[in-house]
Amino acid sequence: MNGTETHTLVATVADHPGVLTRVASLFRRRGFNIASLAVGHSEEPGYSRMTIAVEGSAEEVKQCEKQLYKLVEVVSVRNLTGAPAVSRELAMIKVRVKATERPGLAEITDIFRGEIVDVSKTSMIVQMTGAQSKIDRFLDVITEYPIEEISRTGVIAIARDDVGPRNGRARG
Repeated sequence: MNGTETHTLVATVADHPGVLTRVASLFRRRGFNIASLAVGHSEEPGYSRMTIAVEGSAEEVKQCEKQLYKLVEVVSVRNLTGAPAVSRELAMIKVRVKATERPGLAEITDIFRGEIVDVSKTSMIVQMTGAQSKIDRFLDVITEYPIEEISRTGVIAIARDDVGPRNGRARG
């Protein structure tokens, strides 16, 4: 793919079984790599919001948006790439630490405005929210500590001001 970059699409979809599979299959058939996918209930009962970070050129992603609209369950699609939007990711990182190492990890976590959410005899679990780049930087800084497990939500995003789904292209 020429001119490949990561695009953030936000889709409002009917909250029915199989919708996620149909959306993911559409991306697979077109040869796109889904960098992250987050789905949850929206403000409207019966509908979910999908945030899809997909890699491709602007033209390819535009075509994918058109294909999404062909799915009956898709109510609206908004490409937030370059638009005024707020995006965040949540990561939980289980780090193996000795009791003597805990203060050092806690200090680094505090600098990154993370939170220690669990402590055991042999590990600490750090919760970090923010931009993907912030979480990646945190992981780079704590390389001296053995990471046992990482769980990341993937990007979620919401348009700022009046550029939300109701003011984008939506089926009426």
